[in-house]
Amino acid sequence: MREEIQPYFFERRNSDMYKNSEGYADPTAARAIGQVMKEYKANQKKIWRKQYEMKNQSKVYVVSKYAGDIDKNVADAIKACRYLIDKKKQPIASHLMYPAILGIGDTDMESRTLGLMYGLSLLAMCDEVYVFETKSGLSEGMEQEVREAKKLGKPIKFIKMEEI
Repeated sequence: MREEIQPYFFERRNSDMYKNSEGYADPTAARAIGQVMKEYKANQKKIWRKQYEMKNQSKVYVVSKYAGDIDKNVADAIKACRYLIDKKKQPIASHLMYPAILGIGDTDMESRTLGLMYGLSLLAMCDEVYVFETKSGLSEGMEQEVREAKKLGKPIKFIKMEEI
């Protein structure tokens, strides 16, 4: 019968003491491995705590313009999302997602309505609503989102795009 090769230089036997490959107790290795494990567990705790905090950040529905100058408005919406991320909040910007998925343009009212309804369902799941206003005021879609937020009793904060 062939002797089995040990996969590790140190193995843990019935006792708590680590033993070397010759079977002798090796307290130095035991302390070193114990310290490494302690540091590893402490680091994992930090990672888990950070992930928990990130998952439990306030979810904020982003209300900003989409129609009109779409390129500028998308850039403004991204800027608004970055602003919220910097504030340790989780932005939900449906108008950055659904137009790309549904192929929404200014003239496709059926897809636009569908995208708006999907957005309103996301709004219902959010903790608060931030309205990012421009000098030209609120669009019809933005006003509908604000009405829905009021109806649901969501906290609403108005911020001027120029301030971020």
